[in-house]
Amino acid sequence: MIPGGGQPNMQQLLQQAQKMQQDLANAQEELARTEVDGQAGGGLVKATVTGAGELRGLVIDPKAVDPEDTETLADLVVAAVQAANENAQKLQQQKLGPLAQGLGGGSGIPGLPF
Repeated sequence: MIPGGGQPNMQQLLQQAQKMQQDLANAQEELARTEVDGQAGGGLVKATVTGAGELRGLVIDPKAVDPEDTETLADLVVAAVQAANENAQKLQQQKLGPLAQGLGGGSGIPGLPF
């Protein structure tokens, strides 16, 4: 209910909702284009993901490759990808957080990671 007993302007509410939806779509597109990095082993393995979490690249320094110890290399790859995804999640919160707050706080909105 609106103070003073008036009815909400449905057209204005609809326009606000459409603008918020467009802003959210724009932010999601920007996240899909933005790349962030993560690394492990002091930079021996570097992973690149989009802001949406899609793995785009993996660079392995030849010093990290030991044919007798592939487990360590696998661990470094996993750690680098996890670090990159953590950075992507931080970026998502920066880009989408303010939009989610405008939609009522963000918790409970399907599809948003926070």
